[in-house]
Amino acid sequence: MRPIPRDVLFGNPARLSPAVSPDGTRLFFLAPLDGVLNVWSAPIDHPGRATPVTRDAGRGIRTYGLGHDDRTLFYVIDDGGDEGWRLYLVDLGTGRTRCATPFPGIQARVLAHNRRHPATMLVGLNRRTRHLHDVYALDLADGTLTLIAENPGYLSWIIDHDLRVRGGVRPRPDGGTVIALDGDDTWLTVPDEDAMGTRIAGFAPSGDVCYLLSSIGADAVRLYEVSLPDNTHTLLAADPHHDVRMVEFDPVSQRPQAVVFAADRDERLILDETYGRELARIRTALAADAEIYVERTSRDDREWLVTAVAGDAPVRYHRYSPGTGELRLLFSHQPALDAYPMARMEPFVFTARDGVPVHGYVTWPVGVPRSGLPAVVNVHGGPWARNSFGFDEEAQLLASHGYACVQVNFRGSTGYGKRFRNLGAREWGAAMHTDLLDAIGHLTVTGGIDPDRVAIMGCSYGGYAALVGAAFTPSVFRCAIDLCGPSNLLTMMTGGAPYRTSLQAFMVAQVGDPDRDRDLLWSRSPLSRAADITIPVLVVQGANDVRVPVSEAEQIVAALARNGVPHEYLLFPDEGHGLVRPENRDTYYAAVERFLATHLGTAPAPAGDPAPSRPRLPEPARSSAGPAPGAGPESGRRRA
Repeated sequence: MRPIPRDVLFGNPARLSPAVSPDGTRLFFLAPLDGVLNVWSAPIDHPGRATPVTRDAGRGIRTYGLGHDDRTLFYVIDDGGDEGWRLYLVDLGTGRTRCATPFPGIQARVLAHNRRHPATMLVGLNRRTRHLHDVYALDLADGTLTLIAENPGYLSWIIDHDLRVRGGVRPRPDGGTVIALDGDDTWLTVPDEDAMGTRIAGFAPSGDVCYLLSSIGADAVRLYEVSLPDNTHTLLAADPHHDVRMVEFDPVSQRPQAVVFAADRDERLILDETYGRELARIRTALAADAEIYVERTSRDDREWLVTAVAGDAPVRYHRYSPGTGELRLLFSHQPALDAYPMARMEPFVFTARDGVPVHGYVTWPVGVPRSGLPAVVNVHGGPWARNSFGFDEEAQLLASHGYACVQVNFRGSTGYGKRFRNLGAREWGAAMHTDLLDAIGHLTVTGGIDPDRVAIMGCSYGGYAALVGAAFTPSVFRCAIDLCGPSNLLTMMTGGAPYRTSLQAFMVAQVGDPDRDRDLLWSRSPLSRAADITIPVLVVQGANDVRVPVSEAEQIVAALARNGVPHEYLLFPDEGHGLVRPENRDTYYAAVERFLATHLGTAPAPAGDPAPSRPRLPEPARSSAGPAPGAGPESGRRRA
């Protein structure tokens, strides 16, 4: 199998994230302009006649939306990865761009906008109190911001289709939450074990019915219809083992038409027969083993966009006409991938040492016997997230170099019910780590991987897990790669941006209390056992990271240097939590290739095509907001 060039995997995608305008006349999507990701637009029937709508020359645009006034496009960007999101509005008639939230040090969040109120958007701003976002009404025509609700301590707001602020979710000291609704400050008290999965997912247009996702009284998250006048709950969808991951609503009636359960492969329960027939026609027309996702943004609901995500192919976007059943391919996110054989992501399951079933995925190299292969354990971030089936750029890179890419949904991961999720509470560096070791043992017994040639890598929590592997179990791994991972849980728990302090009770319940549990947190910190690290380590960090501050990298790098451990440190001054800029991603993954080639024994890929790099594919299954690390065998510090 020939290695896939880095610029094909990690450069800018050719086209990405299409959306149909609310009036159904135009197609929008992300594509590079002078090497930077921007929004483009074309007539709906002539996608080849696209022209740029935005002209960002910095980090690029990755999140955008279309106003129901049929005149406004909006997007958010930050400064160097600092997560100080600013909201920009583009007049599609004149091309004029203006910043709607030009406030230094303030983070903007788009809370609500819909067809019922086409000229208004609700925006969250932490202007009054840095750790809380108040609600403002933004007039899309003149940019006026009007404060309509001060935040009394909510983690998040609850807003209906009439843009009425109905309540919010307040944290409790024990890590649980309380949902306040319609003046009832204790409408629903949510225990800590259910806090991650319980929320209001939407309202009926009348406002007197809501749709509640909840695991209270069950193991897995279910969907309920709740009649608010009498608080009557009707169960709409449930699975005994897997959480509801997604609810698909009718864009007009706002009734749920299907739910998707978070199994190893998506399991969809159809609630509306008409919608189910359309999905069946789509799947028949695709004739591919792929997960499908539908976007319905046109007001007349005559133009659907269908995304097909396979484990061994680029992401493909289609235009679908309900009623006629016509499905037309628009584009793939990266056509250059079609020139390379791609590996397939395959689910696997094993039993951990304490009898708990644990799921994951292996991406095996193509055309190579599955016996005695070098392997990389690629740990997901969060850790309250999961790996899911689909296109994974890192898995493809590793497999194309001859490594088996092992991705474990260790305890604490989401999707498998609250018991499994809560088995990860206060188990950082403990049972969450032994699940990774047991996965290696399982794949060794089955003969697939060589236990003497295993590396560990990851971003955010995954970076922490990589450092734990190096410090706690160095005999298991040949090398470790840490991107934006905390090295000291005591300093991690007391750091971060002000707006993250509202999550403190949850973090204390899940990780530990820095006051009462100092010994526990220190013992679970890789820095506490830095003297035990004997394997090469690559540490990669964004200087502007507000989730895992740069000091987390500096502490472990200083310890490695003192102890004479081979290491490399890449510090990116224009990045935050993860890497976004294509040139930085190329630097990083070139380092990954060299580092793994040196310590696992395979050759790095050729430098690849010098053509303009393409934007990165979003990673919805990864809450860590970034890729994973790598660098060369030499020791020392390098500012990338």
